[in-house]
Amino acid sequence: MRTLAVLFVSICARAQTQCACDVKIPETLNARQCSLTKVTEEQPPDIHVFFLPDANPKKPNRLLALPRDQSPGMQRMASLSPEVRLELWTKAIEKAKQKWGDKWGIAYNGDNVRTQCHVHIHIGRLIEGVEAGEFLLVDGPAQIPVPGKDGYWIHPVNGKLHVHTGEQVCETVLLR
Repeated sequence: MRTLAVLFVSICARAQTQCACDVKIPETLNARQCSLTKVTEEQPPDIHVFFLPDANPKKPNRLLALPRDQSPGMQRMASLSPEVRLELWTKAIEKAKQKWGDKWGIAYNGDNVRTQCHVHIHIGRLIEGVEAGEFLLVDGPAQIPVPGKDGYWIHPVNGKLHVHTGEQVCETVLLR
């Protein structure tokens, strides 16, 4: 079993998206993995967070929440200022509640499986009965810790949030 785990991690590490996105070099934004960076650059500079429908036709009920802030290469949640990070989590949760009431979930995939260089949060309806794995119990977005290389999936439970950690692929807990 340990051998399979090592093999899986090594495959994921090799699969990590190579990011050459740089808004100062517009031609770099034509790469598929830079498409969210390109769309972000088209947004008004005075907003901090915006939403897009997921472009994947297999995910017609999903939205993405994105920060307007840009950085070259693979952008990480940790590279956002604490204020922008809090606004991103808060607005993603607000939008999820608007669309799915108390059945919402949000997901941030880990670095090794992300196919886009720009930070984004998947917003959708949580699959029933999916509760599993390790999680932190927090009161609200201000208590969500900064993700490292792993992803998070978050959903409401009894007025609090379960922040599931320690996974790479997180968006699979959301209905397509």
